Amino acid sequence: MTDVGPFGLSVRDQALEADVQAGLAAVEEGLFEATKSEVPFITEAAQHLVRAGGKRFRPLLVMLSAQFGDRHAPGIVPSAVVVELTHLATLYHDDVMDEASVRRGVASANTRWGNSVAVLTGDFLFARASHILADLGPEAVRVQAEAFERLVTGQILETAGPQDGRDPVEHYLDVLGGKTGSLVAVSCRFGAMMSGADDSVVDVLTQYGERLGVAFQLADDVLDIASDSHESGKTPGTDLREGIATLPVLRLRERAARLGLADDVALCELLDSDLTDDARHAEALRLLRAHPALEHARRDTVRYAQDARSALAPLPECAAKAALVELSDAVVHRAG
Repeated sequence: MTDVGPFGLSVRDQALEADVQAGLAAVEEGLFEATKSEVPFITEAAQHLVRAGGKRFRPLLVMLSAQFGDRHAPGIVPSAVVVELTHLATLYHDDVMDEASVRRGVASANTRWGNSVAVLTGDFLFARASHILADLGPEAVRVQAEAFERLVTGQILETAGPQDGRDPVEHYLDVLGGKTGSLVAVSCRFGAMMSGADDSVVDVLTQYGERLGVAFQLADDVLDIASDSHESGKTPGTDLREGIATLPVLRLRERAARLGLADDVALCELLDSDLTDDARHAEALRLLRAHPALEHARRDTVRYAQDARSALAPLPECAAKAALVELSDAVVHRAG
């Protein structure tokens, strides 16, 4: 039994382990090949986050989903490269929007080279992903285009905020479905689709990926508050400092509006203040870590992960299904 992929996922089947390891190694080679340019500076910038590592969560899902068809089909590895390149491109853009200084334990591209280079590097990665995608056929192009539209829509909705009368928590979960769930769902869909799996299997795995993607991001929300050292390499409380209301904060505000407790109201006021001040930021983190809203957000994470696991029920029992089940459990364990 060997740990493979993110969160120490344990693969108990030797044949599956060999396939997944070989697939991920091929994806890694593909990422470096896809980020090369005739211009050395572009190569350096484009490979900045590739070299910084990462969980390769989405390529792992492509490899596991491909086990339900011809796991050696030629489109599997390229499709995994496409989803990871797309994900990496969004990170370059996100760091500019969030003014983040650290990503995956290294200086963010915008900190190192400035916002313009970071944005253009993200665009370069999108272009390279599209180039690979063109060889995978029109259906793959359509699937990726729809997912990318959802991803961008989610980002816009997050920036715009909920419309008047819309429940902020529901709005936020819709945002996550677009920003994160869409690309995770495509990872599962590509793996199954490229392997030639039955349409019913493709649909099941797509649903699983959508729910798992939301659970994955909710776990990140919890970790951003709860952990002293964020496992993604980001500084704890980054979203707080930038004034981004993730689920723990939304659950706090929901509780404050419902119960009107003085401590809750005071904490909301603190969160609405200038948290670029280190002392206020540290105090906000301390109070949120001890607040019931954080536990509420953990329960939400568990619910989405359990929904992902339940979606797998129609699939035949096999090593790949067991690994996908364990992956949904691992997401929950990240959130404590």
